[in-house]
Amino acid sequence: MRSFFRVVKFALQDIFRNISLSLMTVLILVLMLLSVNTLIIIKFLTLQATQSIKDQIDVSIFFSFEATEEQISEVQDYILSFPEVTDLTFFTRDQVLDEFKKQYSDNENIIASLNELDENPLGPTMVVKTREAGDYEKIISSLSVPEYENIVVAKTFVDTEKAITRINNITTQVERFSVVLTALFAIIAFLIIFNTIRVAIYTHRIEITIKKLVGATNWFIRSPYIVESFIFTTVSVSVTYLFLLFTASFIDPYVEIVFNQQSLLTEYFSSNIMFLFGIQFGAVLLLTVFSSFMAMRKDLRA
Repeated sequence: MRSFFRVVKFALQDIFRNISLSLMTVLILVLMLLSVNTLIIIKFLTLQATQSIKDQIDVSIFFSFEATEEQISEVQDYILSFPEVTDLTFFTRDQVLDEFKKQYSDNENIIASLNELDENPLGPTMVVKTREAGDYEKIISSLSVPEYENIVVAKTFVDTEKAITRINNITTQVERFSVVLTALFAIIAFLIIFNTIRVAIYTHRIEITIKKLVGATNWFIRSPYIVESFIFTTVSVSVTYLFLLFTASFIDPYVEIVFNQQSLLTEYFSSNIMFLFGIQFGAVLLLTVFSSFMAMRKDLRA
């Protein structure tokens, strides 16, 4: 324990003796972690946006008002036989008419025309949802057969594949930029830590020589720099996490407008903190320890 406290003492002394380099090291590590987490946020929001678009996709099947219940039931059973179908909602003629009136409630001419009619001119409607956007074409084509041409008057499908493709293309470009930025900060962090340790070794070369003469092992001499790496990692990851929580709480109200979910980013980081920051902590610690060992390899050979 005495040796351990000495190692920690030496590490803290080196950090405060080279406080400017230490702060610069932490800053670069924080920037590197922020670029990584920016990539994670973009990926998460892209998945949310894509899923939100997919959830809004459906195909509406409009039946003739002359279609019988048996014919409609046959079509319904046929559609439900497809494994791609996840949900089917049926609206009666009265429900369709009520929805139509609500949609055009501000148009007096349409409402007046409907009131002059003796019967409901609208037929029942069926709304179908599938697992993937590409499955809707299969449903539409399957109904385009002579058996159903007299009872199915229209089939509508809003193709949002272009919107999804555009989102994915933009995300891919941003992800590539974030990866390059992360790699750049990682290289800068390596060089700064490398030179910080080299400067520390050069400054304390006489002290290191004395330690060796009195029997100190290379591991004892290396240990303060490894402790420094651990301190740099802990501080940078902690600062990054606090900054991300603050940023997430600031952005969440704007994200809520788009996705209609409260505290989406905050809950994501809070629920995945152990996984996300555990991996990031390990990666940064590996980077800082590797940089330290590379800097000490020449001067402290076993």
